[in-house]
Amino acid sequence: MSKQITTITFFKYASLSDKAWGFGMMQFANKDLRQIKGLTFYRLMGSGKGRGFNPMPDWSVYCLLQVWESEAAAETFFNSSDLIKQYNNHTQELFTLYMKNISASGTWVGKNPFEKTADLDLNLPIAIITRATIKWNWLYKFWKYVPTSEEGLDGNEGLIYTKGVGEVPIIQMATFSLWKDFESVKQFAYKSKQHQEAIKKTRKYEWYSEELFSRFQPYKSTGTWEGNDLLSL
Repeated sequence: MSKQITTITFFKYASLSDKAWGFGMMQFANKDLRQIKGLTFYRLMGSGKGRGFNPMPDWSVYCLLQVWESEAAAETFFNSSDLIKQYNNHTQELFTLYMKNISASGTWVGKNPFEKTADLDLNLPIAIITRATIKWNWLYKFWKYVPTSEEGLDGNEGLIYTKGVGEVPIIQMATFSLWKDFESVKQFAYKSKQHQEAIKKTRKYEWYSEELFSRFQPYKSTGTWEGNDLLSL
């Protein structure tokens, strides 16, 4: 089985100058990221206000998704990279989650970057990343329906954390969610009327020109987010 792993890193900036630096790194970090050994795919993403989908940007939170040939390649980057040192110098919090890939369907910029590297353990935390490019002619209806589709997340005890992120505001959106176990995901997916209705509308109106749904088994974390190690909650 493949040794590939995926990491997702969240950066939180506090001061105005650091927020400006973080925004600039959405462009300037690409030069370094393209040269990292063992990195097969990456995406720098901004985020929306609050925890779910929101078209209004959150200038204090950014995200870096990376797919690695092996955990050793990821460790080398996070332990010795000058780029990560720069991020550490400018962030209030930096949190990285290491994940094994369980399954992925669909494409992200024309390909599926995730190879299966583990079978699902029902009793361990599970992370889900969804990503979609929204068709121009459906933007208004999509964003109008988003608040309704997210109602099932409110007060969900099985949900540890979720954040709406994306490469291009409004058009290319993704969600990251971390759950206590697979049963929590099932409860939301199959018992949330809002979620079921969102799936029906997506299929009926074909909102997306490209979409991907992926599941991961988190197994290690570094740093804190909102003062906590999310993997230990």
